[in-house]
Amino acid sequence: VVRRHLLQRYEHQPFISCLAGFYSCRWKRYQRRRTEPGKCCCKTRECVFFPLLVGAFCFSLVFLYMWGEAKNDYNNFDWYNYGNLGFWFLWSLVLLIVASILFIYITLLLVLAMCLLAEGQQLYLHWSHKIGTFLVLGFSITALFILSVLWGDQWKTVRLSFQITAPYLHIGAITVMVLLSWPVALHAIRADKKVVQVIIVGPYLAILLFLFLIPLGMYSPCIREMGTLGPKPALIGHRGAPMLAPENTEMSFQKTIEHGGDGLETDVTISYDGVPFLMHDSTLRRTTNINEVYPNDTAQNAALFSWDTLQELNAGTWFLKDKPFSCMGSLSRADQNQAMNQSIYKLSNFLRLADSQNKVVIFDLYRPPEKHPYRNSWINRTLEVILNESGIRPHLVLWLENDMRSFVQSVAPGFQQTMGSKAPVEDLLMDNIVKLNLAYTEMSSEDIRKYAEANITTNLYVVNEPWLFSLAWCSGAHSVTTNAVHTLKNLSQPLFLMTPQQYNIMWILTDLTSVLFISLIFAL
Repeated sequence: VVRRHLLQRYEHQPFISCLAGFYSCRWKRYQRRRTEPGKCCCKTRECVFFPLLVGAFCFSLVFLYMWGEAKNDYNNFDWYNYGNLGFWFLWSLVLLIVASILFIYITLLLVLAMCLLAEGQQLYLHWSHKIGTFLVLGFSITALFILSVLWGDQWKTVRLSFQITAPYLHIGAITVMVLLSWPVALHAIRADKKVVQVIIVGPYLAILLFLFLIPLGMYSPCIREMGTLGPKPALIGHRGAPMLAPENTEMSFQKTIEHGGDGLETDVTISYDGVPFLMHDSTLRRTTNINEVYPNDTAQNAALFSWDTLQELNAGTWFLKDKPFSCMGSLSRADQNQAMNQSIYKLSNFLRLADSQNKVVIFDLYRPPEKHPYRNSWINRTLEVILNESGIRPHLVLWLENDMRSFVQSVAPGFQQTMGSKAPVEDLLMDNIVKLNLAYTEMSSEDIRKYAEANITTNLYVVNEPWLFSLAWCSGAHSVTTNAVHTLKNLSQPLFLMTPQQYNIMWILTDLTSVLFISLIFAL
């Protein structure tokens, strides 16, 4: 009898041994305890800690989703850190890798806990995992707080992403609820009091009902009837093709043209002797070799150099050294050699290139610093280059600068007047505005449609990711400014495009299938 009792007590349970071993570091059978019917799944201390585990999972999931959708703006994040740290590094990619590792870790712990509960085992999380849980929770909350303070607009990107991902997140959430039904049903059946059963099953059913009804309030411009989709937005190369060549160089704009870009975007600064040239940053430190040529002048404003001095600098070697984008492909030997020999590009040459290829141009015009000879005549000097030196056809110029707009219209009536912010339609028409140049976070299909009815088109910047471009396409944007012309040019239709009928079928089938599985699990 004793032998028989011992055999039953210490029977081999490899699956449970692995679960308890990884979760609790309790590999021996005698170290584990089953949950008795009507009893709590764990001791009081573990009951208190389990919600922390769930909370760490939720916060890490939110941060990973947020940072994953922020990929469109990783270059801006790295550029911000460069300005503060003084050297270039792909911090955005490092943060994504760390967030992914922490999420996978906390997810595995939670899965192990749910499997142990499903097997009727008491929970006991090892102290090392408790420290890990606190680290994940602390990291996720801190990262979310810092990004919210320094980069709050990213939450607008998250909200936009829901217009694309919500149908698929809904399916994922329903799938998780189906998987959770097994431990919920097991512990509800084991409970010896009706009150305990209600406490276990009630919240579960409430969340499930909420998920079932979420699609009723869901909106996406990519869920639309067949034949209502507008034309594909035109692609304007942001500083050219900065994923393929050094930004704001001749090579970069040539690459945009080679890949079928419809327009070119750049940034214009005026040298100390009055030559407009292309430069985004206020200094030359990031995109030239000024550290080598003039090491004592690296912090000086780019507009305070003469054009002869600017011509001495190399504007391409940094690109091969720093690799500004994490998703950059490998360059051919010919492209590498060409990149290494790029120099700072003059505005006049840029405009001649655009005119020869019939490409529209749009640019941010930077006013020179105080004590600069062209501080008060910067717009006049720029107009002189556009109208007299470049020879570009006026209708190809999207004039964005708001200062002296009425004067610009009088001397260059052929320019397409472009506004950088939303305004009432009446005010825009009064100023002869024909295009809006808006940050993609201001995307609204309703506003885009309202402006289009007044013959005012909308350009969104900077749109790099296919999902964001798809959303802009479905929202009716006329054009987008992008770093990824070579990628977006290959999209023949928006991603995630479906008709309302297709979406309703997907939604109803998901809900019905989940109800069937959950009912079977509770019944068995």
